[in-house]
Amino acid sequence: MAYWLNIALPVISYGITIVALVLVVIAARKLIAIYKAGQPDPTRSGNRRSRLAHMLGEILGHTKMLNFTGTGIAHWVVMVGFVTLFGTLLTAYGQVMDPYFSLPLIGHFIPYEYITELIAVFTGIGIVTLIGIRQFTRLFRKGKASRFYGSGSLKAYYVEATILAIVFCVMALRGLEGALSSDSFWSWHYTFSWRIVVLFKQLSLATITQWIQIVAAIKIVVSMTWFIVIALNLNMGVAWHRFLAFFNVYYKRHSDGTPSLGELPEMLSHGKVIDFEDPADDEVFGLGTRADISWKGLLDMTSCTECGRCQSQCPAWHTEKPLSPKLLIMAMRDHAMAKVVENEAMVGENAPIALDVLWSCTTCGACVNECPVDIEHVDHIVNMRRFQVLVESEFPSELGGTFRNLENAGNPWGANRADRDGWIAECDFPIRKIEGELPEDVEYLFWVGCAGAYEDRAKKTTKAVAELLYMSGVTFAVLGKKENCTGDPARRAGNEFLYQILAKENIETFQEVFASRTDKGTKKIVVTCPHCFTTIGRDYAQSGYELQVVHHTQLLNQLVREGKLIPVNKSEKSLTYHDPCYLGRHNKVYEPPRELLGATGVEITEMPRNQERSFCCGAGGGRMWMEETIGTRINLNRVDEALATGAQEIAVACPFCRVMVSDGVSARESEVEVLDVAQALLRSVKPTQA
Repeated sequence: MAYWLNIALPVISYGITIVALVLVVIAARKLIAIYKAGQPDPTRSGNRRSRLAHMLGEILGHTKMLNFTGTGIAHWVVMVGFVTLFGTLLTAYGQVMDPYFSLPLIGHFIPYEYITELIAVFTGIGIVTLIGIRQFTRLFRKGKASRFYGSGSLKAYYVEATILAIVFCVMALRGLEGALSSDSFWSWHYTFSWRIVVLFKQLSLATITQWIQIVAAIKIVVSMTWFIVIALNLNMGVAWHRFLAFFNVYYKRHSDGTPSLGELPEMLSHGKVIDFEDPADDEVFGLGTRADISWKGLLDMTSCTECGRCQSQCPAWHTEKPLSPKLLIMAMRDHAMAKVVENEAMVGENAPIALDVLWSCTTCGACVNECPVDIEHVDHIVNMRRFQVLVESEFPSELGGTFRNLENAGNPWGANRADRDGWIAECDFPIRKIEGELPEDVEYLFWVGCAGAYEDRAKKTTKAVAELLYMSGVTFAVLGKKENCTGDPARRAGNEFLYQILAKENIETFQEVFASRTDKGTKKIVVTCPHCFTTIGRDYAQSGYELQVVHHTQLLNQLVREGKLIPVNKSEKSLTYHDPCYLGRHNKVYEPPRELLGATGVEITEMPRNQERSFCCGAGGGRMWMEETIGTRINLNRVDEALATGAQEIAVACPFCRVMVSDGVSARESEVEVLDVAQALLRSVKPTQA
């Protein structure tokens, strides 16, 4: 028995370690080769200090994971244990040959032993908690209601079992080490393991030493088997994310640490921005094949933990559409990892991703905002849409009309350009229109937007904002017929070429309007549409033209704070507020609309899904102009939640949201009123009519 322990166990332990290390090195080289084969993306290398700081803060602080508080805490403890308990593995390599072995210097250092046991205990509690959460979800949220639907459950169970086994080994070894010591009473050396020590003290000295060698070998074999398994399964994100998440978070699109939302990334081909006026013959237009995926996209896919947090927040998935951001990334990963022909299609018939999946996305950003490893789902979806639109000409038929309207009439409805300033005639106060340069005495250019100019419900918001600005004394002017669509519907629907045309026209208009104003702070624009807010304020900056763009809720809130608008009529109605995706998640504007509503005296009842977890109205990403033919309607899902609050009014801050929510209220045959935040403020600041 002693011979077997002294010879066989070390041979097995060190032998499996060598095999594991060799396979891990081979796997790492394969992953690096996969990333190198991806399209170059030079936008990810700047601001290294900022990237590093935010990466460490996000991962060590678990800032996203803590959105799911219990799960987040448990995962943080397990993460710390994965790193900190490495010392116990090194100790096991010594103990498998010499039961009395301990790490030099720190092996019997009380703080080290205390921390080791403390973390082992909490790691055990953490992993049991995570196992419990997974089983609770499996039992009580069956089928597609579970965020784990479609995930590789067996892989997750294996990882969880491995961690649990390691914790048992660590605590067993600590108990055996204590039993081997001369301590006969509790001591700080064995703070948490003393009861185990007492249990093992009953064994003979020879038995204790033998069990130390056996448990140490088990610990090594379990650990190295885990490394072998993941080395042979490069698509095992539930394990690989422990190593890849650091890099994926570091290389996220925004170096300041904010989620990869807001503006869309420029179209790159071979690492360079595409010049649509003079494209090269070998340009890569979007993402159509395995060879078109960027190295960062491949890193995204291999980092996916299959946790399903993105899926749990996706409006398409919640309304029975075929899109799950998690399953999309998994399909892309498996396709990229498989030995396929480089030019094999990613989307379409006999491809891993169906067209219905691609066009179900509203680009609301809930998936990106929620992902704990910062996968950029929306960017990949839009890149695939770009390929389908620009190369394959394969897109929903309704979008064909929308694209033609944008190109010919400058708005997605195809309305007459001459009617763009028709709303002005409905106002009983003067509104200045500019033909050339913005006069020096005008502080803001009021960008009305397509919906605000043409859509009857949105026009009420336009007139309310204009009247409030007039009442406050803020000088503003509008472009009238010179205004054009910003290009948001085209860009989010994949028609980057059309977007570039519209953006160029608008930027030339802005350059004319603000010709004498060289400082960004003097080029002020106020908008009522969060989509215009994002496109003008963030997308246009990619073309080298920056402006100071504010949403009307921000400016109006500032005017109320400054006393330039004073609410005098307090509303007695109860109200709930719907956060627009492109104002909230994409731009982090949550408080100004609420502060404005609060100033009017209304009683605000929040919907369960609000602020960063707000549920989409269903209009974004070009969906405003597409029919929902699959599953239930997204706007009805949201309206049902709003009506359930019992509020008498639903406030919005986006013309698209207003259309979708109003239509949903009508479909539910409800008398609840839908209004913009600006309208709620206007009725509060205007004197009561006799």
